Amino acid sequence: MSAIILFLAVLAMIAGWWLSQQRLTAKPWLEEGAVGDFPGGDSMTWPAAKVGLGVFLAVASTLFVLFISAYSMRMSVVDWRPLPVPRLLWVNTGVLVLSSVALQWAYVAAGRHDTESVMVGLLVGGASAVIFLAGQLLAWQRLRAAGYFVASNPANSFFYLLTAVHGLHLTGGLVALGRTSARMWRGTEIAEMRLSVELCAIYWHFLLLVWLVLLGLLTGWTDNFVDICRQLLS
Repeated sequence: MSAIILFLAVLAMIAGWWLSQQRLTAKPWLEEGAVGDFPGGDSMTWPAAKVGLGVFLAVASTLFVLFISAYSMRMSVVDWRPLPVPRLLWVNTGVLVLSSVALQWAYVAAGRHDTESVMVGLLVGGASAVIFLAGQLLAWQRLRAAGYFVASNPANSFFYLLTAVHGLHLTGGLVALGRTSARMWRGTEIAEMRLSVELCAIYWHFLLLVWLVLLGLLTGWTDNFVDICRQLLS
């Protein structure tokens, strides 16, 4: 549990620092002009959109922390038999890194008002995310073919559960990314799209971070880290 507390503390510090950068003291009702005239203007005011995403990420982080906590406690039971992690997961990880980098590139390009680069970044980011999901499904198929079914062992169940929940969050992000890309294709001004592109990039970075944590947990790389945390905080 000490590792979970430490993980929550780190998330809280990151969230606090991030929210402090979002102009929460701004008074948009005192500004003159249309909403779209403000930096990153969109259907929502600039601070409200980011705060909304921050709240959602906090809720999602709590969900993943609960799953990680349950995984850590359950793996200490004698009937726990870790399944072999498919090597395909490493390839999938590289694809997800590419997706995150592409969306960050799109956001930077939006700041330069480079419409073509934004579209390329959104396309590469979305395509890479779809490939990642397809790779995860292929990893599931290979595990089932090898006899590692959901109900065969608690470790199997947690593997399918954790990867499925992460995949569902990524699928939801693809919906938002698709809407952003569609608006770009319709010729919406780049100044009005910068906020949407930035929010997509932030969400992708979050999902990449969560996936790296889950991958470390599933492969056993976090075991030593957990032991160190227990010794420091016990």
